[in-house]
Amino acid sequence: MKAKLSVLTLFFAVLSFSAAAQEKTKKQLKEERELNKKNEIKALLDAKNFVFEAQKVTPQGGRLIQLDYSTYFLNFNTDNTTCDLPFFGRGFNVGYNSDGGIKFEGKPTNIKVENKKNNTVLKATVRGRTDTYDLTFTVFYNGSATLNVNSNNRAAISYDGVLNAPKSEEVKDKN
Repeated sequence: MKAKLSVLTLFFAVLSFSAAAQEKTKKQLKEERELNKKNEIKALLDAKNFVFEAQKVTPQGGRLIQLDYSTYFLNFNTDNTTCDLPFFGRGFNVGYNSDGGIKFEGKPTNIKVENKKNNTVLKATVRGRTDTYDLTFTVFYNGSATLNVNSNNRAAISYDGVLNAPKSEEVKDKN
């Protein structure tokens, strides 16, 4: 009887260890998710087709402002870049009829990509209807990004947010 009990115990121990060896640990699953996200971000940057959604803004004065809604974006594409971001700061030569935000549409030029160990820096210049904007994206591989906007008519401003793939309707409209 004791022999049968010890054999059964040994049998169940071997089964439980083999089942545990087949399951991935939380650490392995987390590393796998991070690697997938990194590859997704790299693919978006290589295609130079992505949407930056602003969550926080830091004007040149230095106070951080949380944005309530995720309606502020910059849709970057090599053919056409569209921007609708809020502006807090000093305007040097802004018209009376302007709505106050940074809104433009144009084709980016001077696109430069610099890959670093933990992030990628993408620089571009976009000429809008009334101003020229120098955009500097610092994109981290977890999907977060920082956008610095310099223009001729306004003070520099920085946005923190996330990088996403463009929605399917936007991709269909471009083709």
